[in-house]
Amino acid sequence: QVQLVESGGGLVQPGGSLKLSCAASGIIFRINSMGWYRQAPGKERELVATITNGGTTNYADSVKGMFTISRDNAKNTVYLQMNSLKPEDTAVYYCYAEARSYYSDIYRDYWGKGTLVTVSS
Repeated sequence: QVQLVESGGGLVQPGGSLKLSCAASGIIFRINSMGWYRQAPGKERELVATITNGGTTNYADSVKGMFTISRDNAKNTVYLQMNSLKPEDTAVYYCYAEARSYYSDIYRDYWGKGTLVTVSS
């Protein structure tokens, strides 16, 4: 019904930058919040940042001032600009959307398959 596809992951050196993108597709009626979560090896999935369709943002304390979330509502796409990356930012980054399709009258959470970000020298 709603598919999320992430892109932009890869290998970067400490202090470097990456920009992740996530495009939603399908028979979409409306998307409320979109965002990014991450899961490092051996750890639980954790919130990175979210953004409402009105542009209100929320960040994990660990990424404030270094990561910036944005979205293009016309393209149903959310972005995550990551600067000053550290080895501890290494994780699989998952895109998230709270959305409703035309086939349903309720909102539900959708997830992408994830994109790997590796910060290493």
